[in-house]
Order: sequence, then C-alpha cells, then structure tokens
Amino acid sequence: MVRTYGHLIDGEQIAAASGKTFPVENPATLEVVAEAADGDANDVARAVEASQTAFDRYWRRTTGRERAALLTRFAEIIASRVDQLAQHETIITGRPIREMRAQVGRIPDWYAYYAGIAQTAQEVVAPFGPQYLNYVQRLPLGVVGLITPWNHPLLILTKKLAPALAAGNTVVVKPSEFAPTTAVELAQLALEAGFPPGVLNVVTGYGPSAGHALAAHPGVAKIDLTGGTPTGKAVASVVGGRLGKVTMELGGKAPVLIFADADLDQAVAGALFAAFIAAGQTCVQGARILVEKTVYDQVTDALVSRANAIRLGDPLDPATQMGPLVSQRQLARTEQYVQIGLAEGARLVAGGYRPKEPPLDRGYYYRPTIFTDVKPHMRIFREEIFGPVTCVVPFADEEEAIRLANDCEYGLGAAVWTQDVKRAHRVAQRLEAGVVWVNDHHRIDPSSPWGGWKASGIGRENGWDAYWDYTQTRSVIVNLDPTPFDWYAGSERYS
Repeated sequence: MVRTYGHLIDGEQIAAASGKTFPVENPATLEVVAEAADGDANDVARAVEASQTAFDRYWRRTTGRERAALLTRFAEIIASRVDQLAQHETIITGRPIREMRAQVGRIPDWYAYYAGIAQTAQEVVAPFGPQYLNYVQRLPLGVVGLITPWNHPLLILTKKLAPALAAGNTVVVKPSEFAPTTAVELAQLALEAGFPPGVLNVVTGYGPSAGHALAAHPGVAKIDLTGGTPTGKAVASVVGGRLGKVTMELGGKAPVLIFADADLDQAVAGALFAAFIAAGQTCVQGARILVEKTVYDQVTDALVSRANAIRLGDPLDPATQMGPLVSQRQLARTEQYVQIGLAEGARLVAGGYRPKEPPLDRGYYYRPTIFTDVKPHMRIFREEIFGPVTCVVPFADEEEAIRLANDCEYGLGAAVWTQDVKRAHRVAQRLEAGVVWVNDHHRIDPSSPWGGWKASGIGRENGWDAYWDYTQTRSVIVNLDPTPFDWYAGSERYS
C-alpha cells in the first residue's frame, strides 16, 4: 500500500488545504512509492503562523543549554535510525544504499556540533569607551524558511536546520517535490526528541506554488536555499523585494586538477569519485578533469577503463556502485548535453547511452560518460549538467591549469592532485572556489564553512558562519557616566 504523507505543521501531519497530493516515484523502477501533500500558499501561511506562535510563546526564550540538550537527543535518535532513513532516501532518490548509509551516518554529527555551539556561544563587549558599557547580543531571526533539493535530501536539510535551531529560530521546510518524504520523517523524529510542536514544520509541494509562497511570505525572516543558480536568482529576487535575508548554495562546475607528479592511481580514483558519485548529481561534481599533458593519455585511458567498469544496478543492492538519475527531467537533460557535446565536436570516449538490459531499462539509468577534445568555449565545459557526464582537458603548465579552472561562472568546489606541497598550497590560493580539496574530493564536516563564489551562491553553510547568519545583533549601550548631561542647557559633551 502506498503511504500518503501530509504536511507536518504544529506537530501534526495534515492534508493540504486543497486536498491535493502528488506522487513520489522510485527512479529505479518508476513505481509510485508514496503520495505527498501538494502544498500552496494556504499551507505555507498556516506553517508560518505555527512557527511564529511557537517562537513567541516559548522557543525564543529557551537557553542555549536547553536547545543543546534537544539537539543532542535529536542526534542520538537519528543515529539509531540510520539504516531506515538511508533505505528511504535510496528508494526515493535512486542513490545506492552504500552511498546513503555513509551519508546519513554523518548527519548526527551536525546536530551534535551545533549543540556544542548553542551552549558555548558568547556575546561580546564592544570597546565603546570608559564611560559606557556596550554589550552586543546575538538574537534569533524568528521564523526561517529552508528550501532544499533532492540530491542529498537529509544532509542538505541538516546543514541548514542544525544551525537554525541552535540559534533559536523556528523553521518551515519546503523540500524538493522529488524527495519530500524524508523531511517529514525527520520532523517526526524531532518531535520524538522533545522539540515542541511548531518549532519545525514541513510543507511539501512544488517550487512555483509552495516554494514561492514561502519565499514571498513577509513573516519569514530568512530563506536558505540549495538549488540551481537560475532558481536561486529568482528566489533571491523575491526575498530581496521584501528585504529578507538569504543564503544561497547554488550551481557548480568543479575542476579537478591532476598534475604529473600526483599519485596517479589515487588521482584517477579521486576523479572518478568526484565525477560519478550520486550519478554526477552534486553541486561539486568533478565536471572538468584537467590533466597535465605529459600524463594526459595515461590518465584518460585509466578513467575510461574504470568508468566503463562502474556497476549500475538496483540501488538497494550493496554491490551497486551507481544508480539511476532522480527523474525523467534529469535524464533528458543529460541526454541533451551529450548531444550538445557531440555537436560541438567533443569526442565521446565512455558511456553516452542508456543501458538497454533489464531491469536497468525500466529506470532513469545512464552510463558514466566521458568526453575528450573539449574546448573551453564549449557548453559541456561551461554549463552545469547535473548528471554522470565529465570532460577531460589537457593543460601545459600550472598557469594554464589555473586559468582553465577559473574560466567558469561558478566557484563552489575544486580539487588539486599533486605530491608537491608547495604547488598544492600555491594553486589552492589562486582557485576561485569556496571549497578546495587537496588530494581528495567531496569531503565535508559540520565545522568547515561550505559555500560558493561567483554564481555558486551567497553565504555559507556549516561552522560558526552559518550559526551567526541565523542571528541578528542588538547593541545595548549603557551610560555609566555620573556627570549630568543636558545638551540644550549647555552641555558640550556629545560622545
């Protein structure tokens, strides 16, 4: 029997105000595995009202220590449910269970980390002068809205939710319509952990209806969105029109720079991981593999050989190394860009087709795809595809490698593979990216700021940066001077 998920508002799962639902499918089989409430502005308004009520009645007055205790309990409960949550995410996203267990297994770390921040964050005293005491308070924003994607549903939600709750905000989440159900499951676990009703609310639905309504709602102090750059621009325009705050984690086209002195076996393994984990559906996908000319043929041959050996299959099978794309839309986009690459004159050296053998022919599967003979002006070099497609491009020297890496509107992630420690730091300092890995890729930690330059976003997730951005300051200035002051009676002291 297909389960129907309602919105989670004020501690209860409820149907959409319209009574409508939409299907959630398994991209490996195209079977409908759930129905979710199809939210609109009415549902968003109800969720914001519940959030505001919870904030005003009690949540804004909780201490950091009280919030830390709840976050710690939340982390413990999630840790006890990793297998169930990972399986759920695998079914709705198509990502292999071995990926999702590893990813969901990290999620408790975020709540534990921000529990520590919640009870240790200190206010400051500004050096205003000897006659004044100026203390600066950090206060929650109020109701915040989180708009999250389908590629890492729980992880990306957690990167936003943990600091938002730790800072004392109440939250309305609008998850992707392709993967909405684990957000509802997570909100249920928050209630189990002891978070009061209304502190965390989830409205499922489509971006143009529920997402737009959340961005436009005047009662929402901040929108934190992860998605494509065009979506981010549209949402930022709506929020900016009412002077709300935004954090935007947007598109990417990450370069992977492989120098001749690198451990080439490890570099090839790292580049494959960068390019094809999550079927390439990540904002830091290694979409441009830049290789020093002297080892270009050797590295390209190894990449092609290993890409052709990646095992596609049932995402719930632990032996599967790559699952399907999340939707027909993503599959069509991938196929379109492969044709664009061929039309531009690039050479297809691996993949480039949908598998025909059953049962893979039922789902949104696509073989890991590699292009060579790619020039920087080509669309497959410049534009985000968000599928299992990468290109391998040679460079002559360090200067050309850096120029090629930075020749892009995006600047989220980048990686450098070399055994020369001086070069590693020298190149990392010149890459236009918010996150640079050396001899690695995709690694993340709750303490490490995450975000992009250029068209890849605004603001940061993780670390103290995210926590502070979920607060606003109040400067309290106390006059300690016993000397009477009356400006209009002749007092000359002004400051």
